[in-house]
Amino acid sequence: MRLKLLVIVIAQFFCTSVWFAGNAVLNDIGTVKGLSADFLLYLVSAVQVGFISGTLIFALSGITDRFSPARIFFFSSFIAAVSNLCLSVHSIGENGILISRFFVGFFLSGVYPVGMKIAADHFEEGLGKSLGFLVGGLVLGTAFPHFIKSLSISLQWEFVVYVSSGLCVLGGLALYLIVNDGPFRKPAGKLQLPDFKKIFQISSLRKAILGYWGHMWELYTFWTFVPLLILKKTSWSFNSISLYSFWVIATGALSCAVFGLLSRKIPLEKLASLALLISCCCCLLFPVLFVFASNELFICYLVVWGFFVVADSPMFSGLVAMSAPASSRGSTIIFVNSIGFLITVISIQFTGYLLTQLPFIWVWPILVIGPVIGLGQFVKRLNLRKL
Repeated sequence: MRLKLLVIVIAQFFCTSVWFAGNAVLNDIGTVKGLSADFLLYLVSAVQVGFISGTLIFALSGITDRFSPARIFFFSSFIAAVSNLCLSVHSIGENGILISRFFVGFFLSGVYPVGMKIAADHFEEGLGKSLGFLVGGLVLGTAFPHFIKSLSISLQWEFVVYVSSGLCVLGGLALYLIVNDGPFRKPAGKLQLPDFKKIFQISSLRKAILGYWGHMWELYTFWTFVPLLILKKTSWSFNSISLYSFWVIATGALSCAVFGLLSRKIPLEKLASLALLISCCCCLLFPVLFVFASNELFICYLVVWGFFVVADSPMFSGLVAMSAPASSRGSTIIFVNSIGFLITVISIQFTGYLLTQLPFIWVWPILVIGPVIGLGQFVKRLNLRKL
């Protein structure tokens, strides 16, 4: 079973490396293609919009509860890799770039949430730990294109695209050949739309969902703008910014693993609340640290923020998976992901708009809205002094 968990985590890491591949080479694409700043912001959101579209279709059709999740994972990873590879085509124009990124996101909806379902079908006991490692793989995959970019000083930007696409195919193939479907999987049988009204009547599930959605308001906006935060503070070279962006985001992989291990002894609700509370503080402290901290201290602060901004994600995912009805678990997870990523699109675009309207330092405390909403789902049930 440990081998299967390891393969699921590595597959998630490899496959999700195509997610931020476009972000890592954003400046290069903008320079080569002569793209405007507004278009680049749309490009960032194109993957999220594709992911939302895919997850809605997957959730409404119940496809992951009716067919083999392992096969869906493999098929989706292959198409996502091909879509990502299109970014390197020399003759591709603006519309082609947007479409290719859209389909990367669309087929990643058959990778990330489906990977969580596969883990839930294999590990009913200790699900928090399993999902901690699984989401850690996603975080590392998200950060990895920045690392590749930081090493590609003498290589063309397409190198990032080639490597991430290759890893995506490899990850899907490994999961399909080694892991396959779990023993706790319960196929749904005939096609029936999930009863989302009934889902929200389950108190524990509703609170987990709302907590997850609140956390998503902050998470992907922070990840998207990490290079900009570092650039505005330090004015370092792009390669240095890519390397530090990798470390800021990748530290979240460690936090997911640590919180996953802690979940064996500490309730998931308490761990999620702790991460949200520290995330709130990080949002509010931004103006002070941006103005007064040294470059080195500011990077340390971003690393701490990167650690806690995603630590609650596997906790919420675990709560959703454990609270959802077994026969519609896959559809429920995918539906929750879909709305969560719709929130990320709104947050990213809203933050981009605020950057044109407000002084730079006052934009980022607004991200606190998400963690506050998430924290509000559990604060009445928990004594935070015991955390």
